[in-house]
Amino acid sequence: MIRPIMKDPFFLSQKSRPAAAADLPIAQDLLDTLRAHAGECVGMAANMIGQAVRIIVFDQDGVPTIMLNPEIIGGLSPYDAEEGCLSLPGVRKTKRYQVITVRYQDMAMREHTEVYTGWTAQIIQHEADHLNGILI
Repeated sequence: MIRPIMKDPFFLSQKSRPAAAADLPIAQDLLDTLRAHAGECVGMAANMIGQAVRIIVFDQDGVPTIMLNPEIIGGLSPYDAEEGCLSLPGVRKTKRYQVITVRYQDMAMREHTEVYTGWTAQIIQHEADHLNGILI
């Protein structure tokens, strides 16, 4: 189901709770909402649709990817970036890493650890910030 985009900075600044198997419908709603905004958005966190749970979705070279409970456990090659967000007006400066290592669970609740680079790494970092209540 396509959900409205949350724009309340107070809500968005709250840390999200861990995702569980019972939260899988939220992941599907998040994916549906990302697809509906594909022309203006490449990633979303569950709090962007009003659900304070640790789930993100993003476009990875045309393939939608869902991560439950993502945790960035390493980063290399920091750089300065500017990012926008559907939930907040304008563009903001932030620090990102060119290479990140992420531990997360898939939709079957299996744990993975993977390395991401470049644009995909930047998207994941932005969405992980949302889960931690960091507004960019």
